[in-house]
Amino acid sequence: MKLTRIESDLLGELEVPAMAYYGVQTQRAIDNFQLSNHKLADYPAFIKALAQTKWAAAQTNFELNILEEPIYRAIEQACKEIIGGAYHEEFPIDMVQGGAGTSVNMNANEVIANRALEILGHQKAMYTHCSPNDHVNLSQSTNDAYPTALKMALFELNKSLVEKLATLAAAFNAKGKEFATVIKMGRTQLQDAVPMTLGQEFAAFGYTLEKEGKTLNSTAEAFLEINMGATAIGTGLNAVPGYAKLCAKNLATIMQQDVTSAPNLVEATSDTSGFVAYSSALKKVAIKLSKICNDLRLLASGPRTGLAEIHLPAMQPGSSIMPGKVNPVIPEVVNQVCFRVIGNDTTITMGAEAGQLQLNVMEPIIALSLLESIQYLENAMVTLAQKCVVGITANAAYTKQTVLNSIGIVTALNPYIGYKASTVIAKEALASGRGVYELVLEHNLLTKERLDEILDPKNMLGPSEHD
Repeated sequence: MKLTRIESDLLGELEVPAMAYYGVQTQRAIDNFQLSNHKLADYPAFIKALAQTKWAAAQTNFELNILEEPIYRAIEQACKEIIGGAYHEEFPIDMVQGGAGTSVNMNANEVIANRALEILGHQKAMYTHCSPNDHVNLSQSTNDAYPTALKMALFELNKSLVEKLATLAAAFNAKGKEFATVIKMGRTQLQDAVPMTLGQEFAAFGYTLEKEGKTLNSTAEAFLEINMGATAIGTGLNAVPGYAKLCAKNLATIMQQDVTSAPNLVEATSDTSGFVAYSSALKKVAIKLSKICNDLRLLASGPRTGLAEIHLPAMQPGSSIMPGKVNPVIPEVVNQVCFRVIGNDTTITMGAEAGQLQLNVMEPIIALSLLESIQYLENAMVTLAQKCVVGITANAAYTKQTVLNSIGIVTALNPYIGYKASTVIAKEALASGRGVYELVLEHNLLTKERLDEILDPKNMLGPSEHD
């Protein structure tokens, strides 16, 4: 039984697995690029978007009378099958590659062509009947098909990411309500500041994440402007008049989104600013998420010698040598994911900067970095919500006691006894170890009744009238 078939390209002949739907150029990419453990097959959203882009291109060529209907229908069916999840294992190439994404584009062209050949009743590699280049890639170049497919994939992935972000924000907001009456000390520069509630702290976490969902959606809108019809450098060479706008219209119908053709295809072909902006939005999410995890670890520190204001769910034993130790492993792992996303943003920045003249050949590493960041953040947010936030409990009795014992409550006395007197009381309390309450009474600065009213923690959580 023959296990391989012979295909040829510019460089000559090469053996390809007999049953493979991919062809010679994909095989060369497999041989040339063994750089990472990230394969195109690992990113189904990108494969689906490639098929959607190729379908829109074929439909446009058919409507412009430059692609015969039987070939178009076969390409269309092949694309629909891939969109439905079939043949994704036929995309085995490394995401990190030279050639500005040519290997990805040709992988898609070859798989679609060979499946179309079967639909037409021919054997694989009988490319005179349906060619990866002459039919599937008709009126296109890697330089317009690859970024268009990537943009479509990112736009769709953003929807899921924002949903996960909203779920995490909702988990924090729920804790905000649960902890609404838990009094604690707020801190600035890791020093006691003024009282607040644990609910206010958690509600702030929820709100800050909610805002980022809006930013992500707004930034992702730029992905709906595409450069199909630009072909190699934006001049539209080898595409017929009207192709660019019609292809965008057809892709809009397939995607059910407002996809439009870029007004300047030369500019759009070399421009990667949309990827940079979206990566920046992802980085902003990562920074906020990491800061929140830092706070959770601090608030849960202890259990006897730290802040110990909250208890995180115990997920695993914390040490191979210290019995009873339990670590905040979920916030820790989310921190690490955030570091990776921030690093990916630097990679994307450098990739965008490295663009030269009419094309940016670094789009493959930009693509991998964006896809990886989305995947990491999604998984991290689900993990944080389910395995940490929903199970957090408050050490309410302890936090109330820290407020009453804190020197920080003297801040509440400023409007009533003045900053100078408040400073004297604070210094004396620190030096003597005595409480602010008894010192104010001892110095006859306020009556007991008025002092009790002012220093009631519930009266120190927001603006108040002074007399």
